[in-house]
Amino acid sequence: MSQEPRKIRILIVDDHPLVRHGLSGIINQQPDMVVVAESSCGREAIQQVRLHLPDLTVMDMRLPDIHGVEAIKTIVAEFPEARIVILSSYEGDADIRAGLKAGAKAYLLKGMESKELLEEIRCIHAGKKRIHPTVAAKLGEFLTEDNLTQREVEVLRLVADGNSNKEIAQRLFISEDTVKMHVRNILSKLGASDRTQAVTTALRRGIVQL
Repeated sequence: MSQEPRKIRILIVDDHPLVRHGLSGIINQQPDMVVVAESSCGREAIQQVRLHLPDLTVMDMRLPDIHGVEAIKTIVAEFPEARIVILSSYEGDADIRAGLKAGAKAYLLKGMESKELLEEIRCIHAGKKRIHPTVAAKLGEFLTEDNLTQREVEVLRLVADGNSNKEIAQRLFISEDTVKMHVRNILSKLGASDRTQAVTTALRRGIVQL
């Protein structure tokens, strides 16, 4: 008697029940795939990977406890061969770069057709690394721009929270002149004319989150 081909065992990680159940329904209808577990947060996802050792994990970036990037780093550090697919509604280039740098094999967008998603899963399971054309275009849009330094990101987060230069200086234990220098660099790198536009651009690109 011929043995049936082994199915692709998949873990779904998303904090929205409707998204998880919808993905499970689509995947479980496929003859070559099966959902072995679902998780609603990053820490639970890490435990589910340890428990089930899925062939592939489909994970959202924004989770209620830890960021998807941190979950991916933890999983990949423990299971270097883990295949993780980010499925997100966020198109910011900083989000995309962070996810792929953490070890994800693909960054896909939730607006894609289910048939396309299934084909991407099959390709990634086969060992290929995929970047959706929309995602590739987003990366290319900012390819030649200077990246913000870690300190500039820290300053920008505090600007986004409504802090003045004086308050930022106190929080980071630096001078106001140094804060002003960082703000000037941030505006220049983001092509922004003022602090509000800089924050808006940073939120859109996923450099900072509120």
